[in-house]
Formats: sequence, C-alpha cells, structure tokens
Amino acid sequence: MIELRSDTFTLPLPEMLETIQYAVLGDDGYSEDPTVKQLEELAANKLGKEAGVLLPSGVMANLASMMAHCPRGTKVLVSNESDIYIYEAGGASVCGGLIYEPITTSSDGCLAIDELRKAFPWDTQDPQYAHPALICLENPHNRMGGKVLPISYLQEVRQFADEKKVPIHMDGARIFNAAIALDIPVEQIAKFSDSVQFCLSKGLSAPLGSVVVGTHVFVEKVRWIRKMLGGSMRQAGVIAAPGIYALTNMIDRLEEDHQNARRFANGIAAIPGIEIDVSEVETNIVIFRVSERRVNWITFIEEARIRGLQLTEFGYGRIRAVTHSGINSEDIDRAIRIIRDILA
Repeated sequence: MIELRSDTFTLPLPEMLETIQYAVLGDDGYSEDPTVKQLEELAANKLGKEAGVLLPSGVMANLASMMAHCPRGTKVLVSNESDIYIYEAGGASVCGGLIYEPITTSSDGCLAIDELRKAFPWDTQDPQYAHPALICLENPHNRMGGKVLPISYLQEVRQFADEKKVPIHMDGARIFNAAIALDIPVEQIAKFSDSVQFCLSKGLSAPLGSVVVGTHVFVEKVRWIRKMLGGSMRQAGVIAAPGIYALTNMIDRLEEDHQNARRFANGIAAIPGIEIDVSEVETNIVIFRVSERRVNWITFIEEARIRGLQLTEFGYGRIRAVTHSGINSEDIDRAIRIIRDILA
C-alpha cells in the first residue's frame, strides 16, 4: 500500500528504534530523565530559544501553549483554516476557558494584518469585550497546501503583535519543512514567535512526541499545564531518544520529500481530469481536485484505495497527498499510474 494520507504514518528507522534500547532513563515527572533533558535542550538550541519541554502530542503542545499564554476569558486569534481551530477538538475553550476568534486565511496561509486588527476592540479598557491575548500562526499551513509563511510576513506580524502587546505562538508542526523550503536555519523562522511547537512524529519520523520551546518562564508554565492535562510522563527517555535521533539525522532528508511531492504534482498534472496548480507545491503536501464528472472524489479515493493508494479528502472536495520517509520515487511513479488508470 502506498500511504499518502499523512506524514503521521511514518515509521521509525531501525536505527531510531535502537536508540530506545540504550537510552539512559529517569523519572521525567521529577525532571530527572537525562535523555528527555538532552532532547529538550537540543530542540531549544536548534530553534534559538531558551528552553524546551517534551509533550506527548502536537495537540497537547498547542493547547498547553495557549493556556500558558492566555488568561481565561480572553481571545486567541487563529486561522479559520488552521489545525488548531479545525482539528484540535476545541481544547482551548473546553480546558482553558479561551475564545477562538477565526481570522480569514489567505491562499498563502497568511492572516492579513488588517484582519487581525479588526479583532482588537477600539476601546482596550472596555470590560464588555473579550480581549485578544495571543496570535497563533501555522507554518507551514496544512490546509493551504503546505504553504510556507514568508519571512517578510513574519516580521510584519511580529511588529503588529508588539504594537498590540500580545505574544505570538507558532504551530510549527512541520517547521523544519518550512526551513528546508526557504533554505534557511529554522531559528530564523522561530525567532519571530514567542513560542513554537513542532512535531517529532511527522516528517522527522519519530514514533511520537512534540516539543514546545520558548523562554524558561514560559516553558515551566507549559510543563505545569502538561501535568494538569495528564501529559506528564515517567521514563520518557524511550520517547526522547528517537526524538534526538530525528533532530540529528532526519531534517536534511526532508528535501527528498519535497522533491517527491513535486514529482507527484507534475505527474498528475498531465492526467486529464485532474486539477492542480503545480506552482503551489512548496513542501511535502499536494492538494488537487478531480474534475472528471464520471468520478466524484468519494469514488476516486475508494478506487485508489482498492488499487493500493491511500489518499484523503481535505475539505471543499479537495484531495490531499503527503510525502514522507516511507515513500520513494518508485512509489510516486506507481501512484501516478494508479490515478491515470482510474481516470482512463
């Protein structure tokens, strides 16, 4: 089966699993697991932040970050197409007493400054308003097709946030893909945000885990909230060891995923009945539509599955394919042939 539904389906390399066997362990609930500490320090250094904290998932990492930044009853400004808003079960409202304010998302994944400005009340002292306490950015932006936010835009948002005296949290689940796409060190992206979460378990191919980085004070608050949410772990070095391997060995190879995504996009673009703008593919995510009237997207995805290709629907009748370490160029060529056969 060619698995293109998501890069969450990546499997750890044997070398990555081997690190678990030799990991030095302690009780991370007491901050005494040396392997976890090593991972957190490595993550913070790579992203140019003071400290980091390991969490079980990206959902918990984003939730704990929002709760750490925001007092109850305040607003979190989020992309109306963001994973935080659509896919994370409304946790900031349920657990944190926070209010999501969805901001219209441009096709490039950006939230226009004018749209952000509208979310701030003209009278900042009026107690009847729920006041914005945080701006959340997603980079790369998943539902916008893996679009990478330009550095010039991040500078613009940083200036606006400073003007309004609110912090910025970046959902950087695939931030290393963004750095590879821009060909810059990841810290040059992270420096515009007060906090960043990134996933070890997507393109980096670790079995599980996400890391939040920020200041020492902020990270300790996230660590406390992690405990409250049930995410404090004991001998978590068995998670951290593959994470260290991922951060040490799996970043540069993300370019291969980007190349395979472009290969796939170029291949299906030549098939009658497929709508895709190849120029929109920037990272490892490809979004396309089926325009052949004889085949709707439901039938198309099912036919692909039967023939050995897993794809997923992605809203508005779109279909998403995501490349990752479990996919090579031969898999991509076979996937293209399957799609051609379905529409023939």
